[in-house]
Amino acid sequence: MTHEEHPFGRDYWEERYAAPGLAWSGDPNPVLVAEVTPLAPGRALDIGSGEGGDALWLAMSGWHVTGVDISTNALDKARARAESVDGPAAARIRWEQHDLTSWSPEPRSFDLVTSQFMHLPESARSVLFRALAAAVAPGGTLLIVGHDVSDADAGEHRAHFRELMFGVDDVLAAIDGAELEVEVAESREREAPAAHDGATPVRDVVVRATRPVRPPAAG
Repeated sequence: MTHEEHPFGRDYWEERYAAPGLAWSGDPNPVLVAEVTPLAPGRALDIGSGEGGDALWLAMSGWHVTGVDISTNALDKARARAESVDGPAAARIRWEQHDLTSWSPEPRSFDLVTSQFMHLPESARSVLFRALAAAVAPGGTLLIVGHDVSDADAGEHRAHFRELMFGVDDVLAAIDGAELEVEVAESREREAPAAHDGATPVRDVVVRATRPVRPPAAG
């Protein structure tokens, strides 16, 4: 299944990001900040980078970042915003357009691979998560965050996209066999802005895993 075969295909994202201004806040995702701040900067891959809030934060924190998105409009916005906010950080970001249902990153090539709220149908999602796990270098970290399927009944909008949501076990099953050590695997509650004043509790899947550094075999 390609992006074009479900509601959030390339045309959807190109249209959404074609409008003036930002579609999102421009801030980094809080889970990314919490989980990545303790890590030593290296090479990072930001999957579904959108308007670049996460990629820019990573670059400003010293990472060399590859931001990948299906939408060229999103990438153009992200590039322009990064250059206007922090030129040196922007120079540490490479923006790439890829359809994640047909593209995979180079194996064992990133010190951080982050996927924040990348929602695809199950078959494509599992393939992508396996590819992301494979892209983690020795000593590197995989961080996958998404809307928990247990929240699918928490409103008409979410219920409509139940097939694009997932649970912790879905992520663990997808990355099983990738030789990663799972350090965090939980459904984490947070307060999300509501349609009206106030906030509403929602749950996020948070999975963080690392690839051990294996000592060379004795010769």
